[in-house]
Amino acid sequence: MFFRDRYNLTERDLERYLGEALACGGEYADLYFEYISTSSLSLDESLIKSATQGISVGCGVRVLSGEKTGYAYTDDLAPEKILHAARVAAHIAAGPSEVQSIRVDERAALHNLYPVVGGDDGLSEKLDLMDRADRAARAFDSRIFQVRAGYADEMRHVLIATSDGRVSYDYQPLTRLAVFALAREGNNVQKGMDGGGGRVSLDFFQTVRTPEQFAREAARQAIVQLEAADAPAGEMTVVLGPGWPGILLHEAVGHGLEADFNRKQVSAFSGLLGRQVASPLCTVVDDGTIPGRRGSLNVDDEGNPTSRTVLIEKGILKAYLQDQLSSRILGALPTGNGRRESYQHMPMPRMTNTFMLAGEDAPEDIIQSVDRGLYCATFGGGQVDITSGKFVFSASESYLIEEGRITRPVRNATLIGNGPEVMRKVTRVGHDLKLDQGIGTCGKEGQSVPVGVGIPTIKVEKITVGGVG
Repeated sequence: MFFRDRYNLTERDLERYLGEALACGGEYADLYFEYISTSSLSLDESLIKSATQGISVGCGVRVLSGEKTGYAYTDDLAPEKILHAARVAAHIAAGPSEVQSIRVDERAALHNLYPVVGGDDGLSEKLDLMDRADRAARAFDSRIFQVRAGYADEMRHVLIATSDGRVSYDYQPLTRLAVFALAREGNNVQKGMDGGGGRVSLDFFQTVRTPEQFAREAARQAIVQLEAADAPAGEMTVVLGPGWPGILLHEAVGHGLEADFNRKQVSAFSGLLGRQVASPLCTVVDDGTIPGRRGSLNVDDEGNPTSRTVLIEKGILKAYLQDQLSSRILGALPTGNGRRESYQHMPMPRMTNTFMLAGEDAPEDIIQSVDRGLYCATFGGGQVDITSGKFVFSASESYLIEEGRITRPVRNATLIGNGPEVMRKVTRVGHDLKLDQGIGTCGKEGQSVPVGVGIPTIKVEKITVGGVG
């Protein structure tokens, strides 16, 4: 095993560290060892402007006592440093406890969602991706005057040991390429962006999605925005396109289904298990077991295997996303959703790949059913209030729907609504479920983790659209 070979860790070492963590009491303790190597490149004005490589190593120690958590970490893996971190974390807890015999958790091998492919890819291949993206975007249209591209990859090795005797381990590759294009016509300047990746090797960008495809899509979006008029304002029917618009589902609904918000009774979905919270057409799942996806993991950051969790089934709230702490307090099973940004951070319930299942409607029939409305193809940023469920999202590419047809592009459209209310107003669900291309990063309480989103084409009968008239 990687950590045994590199750091000469034994089961006895892990038991010693966990024993120190529980020396002042506590009900549960765990160790999170992490070794991560990263590289990134950025291109601007047809030149590579930055190139970085780095390695980060550390261990986080956590102790749980009821709803209290003690946490400490060290970037020095000398035994005395880990023991010191364990003592610091231990002081939050009180009461007797003990460490069970450590054993390797065979559940870690139940799925292998991202087999190791290749070795450390050379710099020249990555530079070539950036150059190809730059040339393709500029060739798309003479009005494209600026192109930026960013490439990043990492390989994370983790080992999680728990006081109830489990040791789980994983390696987690992650790769992403993004292209930004700016278009200009007179004084009108607009932008477009596309990208993708996942827990994949560099070969993904040669065989699945090429830099030319990302570049042309980014350039296309920018050109469309040059021709767009300002969006109208008011309540109207909104159709969300498949794929990345699932970010609205992630933010407006998904966060409210994370167990920590619900055990604290601060979510709009608190206390609603078994009740109707959405249209019967809506089934929402969180699935961390999809091979190669950006949000997928063999085991979560607490050592539990990831799973496919049905959150809402035909409109009925079925489950919350659980981490170790919330599941202990709520008396529920962990769902494999305990995640953290790094060894410097405590785990908390987080989404993996969250999406709505496909329905039965043809997308073109959904469009034809709308006399006047808005079609949202892609989204930019947004804000959500977890307690009330209220959200504000900006659509980065949208079009008017007039008499059953998608017509003129519009810009500066903002969707304003309430997550649970919007879910109840879903009246059509397409059969064209699509997951995003592997660009999502989710923020929560200062931590960022990679995630996936998805949605089929859906019709929402009424949403407030912010625009200009």
